[in-house]
Amino acid sequence: MSWLTDSLKEFFRKGDLVLLSLCLAASGFGLVLICSASRYTESTRFMPVQSIAIVLGVLVYIVMSSVDVELFTEKSWKFLLAFNIGFVLLTRTPIGVDHGTGNRSWLSIPGIPFELQPAEIVKLTFILLLAWQCSRIQSRGHDISSIPSVMQITGHTLMMFGLIAVASGDFGMGLTYLFIFVVVAWVSGVKKRWFVLAILLFAAMVVLIVLFWDKFSGIYFFRRIKVVVDHITGNPDTLYDQTMDTGWQQTKSITAIGSGQLTGMGYLNGNLTQSAYATSLPARYNDEIFAVCGEEFGFIGCVFLLLLMSSIILRCIWVARRACSPQSAYLVMGYAGMLLAQVGVNIAMCLYIFPVVGLTLPFVSYGGSSIITMFAAMGIVSSVKMRSLPSWLRDRSKL
Repeated sequence: MSWLTDSLKEFFRKGDLVLLSLCLAASGFGLVLICSASRYTESTRFMPVQSIAIVLGVLVYIVMSSVDVELFTEKSWKFLLAFNIGFVLLTRTPIGVDHGTGNRSWLSIPGIPFELQPAEIVKLTFILLLAWQCSRIQSRGHDISSIPSVMQITGHTLMMFGLIAVASGDFGMGLTYLFIFVVVAWVSGVKKRWFVLAILLFAAMVVLIVLFWDKFSGIYFFRRIKVVVDHITGNPDTLYDQTMDTGWQQTKSITAIGSGQLTGMGYLNGNLTQSAYATSLPARYNDEIFAVCGEEFGFIGCVFLLLLMSSIILRCIWVARRACSPQSAYLVMGYAGMLLAQVGVNIAMCLYIFPVVGLTLPFVSYGGSSIITMFAAMGIVSSVKMRSLPSWLRDRSKL
């Protein structure tokens, strides 16, 4: 057992305890919110499952801190690619689960007390592969902005996006992959002209959707986009759809946030959070947990939560700037981009300025696979920090 003792000593000496503390603070605040948000249910499983997931997450964080991720990716990239594809495709098997949202995004595996979300877990290995791919292209002397190089990393990303969209119908998670790709491509040095081209293509796609809306209007995801646009522009012709139909969840969310005002209605006292009726706040312990924070802790609680999330992201950026290699830097920035995308989209959903796409608030929302995945990602960031360049060598590298 001496190896275990030595590993723990090494972790407490070099591991990122600041990052771990921030993650635990966010998860602890999430437990407080989940306790309030789940009181209306008869189930008692929410708090125990989330607590177990946090404990497992901490253990995974410590284990991942000891892994040399660069060496692991170099030796196992073929396995990782096969895992990414195969694990997502499991959603099309009998163990795949659809909770009535139209997304077959979860796996119910006997013996595991919580459901797994493959696309959530695969984000970790996708970022590992993408960072390795960008670094490998550059280490071979190729220009990362050349057409073959951009096609390689773009093709990898679009393959995963398409796989997730087709296998599970989870466009929201797919959008997170696209944002991660943008962040990693940017920090790896892909020239701005490619981003301008991507923006132009996106604008052209939006124009086509508007021109041929009748052909897209039957797709549920596009209806969610339209209801947000109608809400922002104040379209009076679709008021019922905005408030009572497609936009019902977001209407309740902004109502809850607004009712909290500066200091909130008090813990366990939110009207919509504590209601068990059909008019209550939907999805309050996962997708809409930010609305629970707004109603019961008010603007002050929301700012506190945002500061916690921002601190975790900034800590990742701090580690990336001290990474021992470009691959490690790209990797950590990919995880920072993942967090930024999920936090931004989740809060924008709650504020009715982005369509509902089923993304959880990292470390805060209920979900075992989400919690463990986030701690694993931050454990990899801690691993990079443990192997970072010393200050004197960082200074020389800037010359």
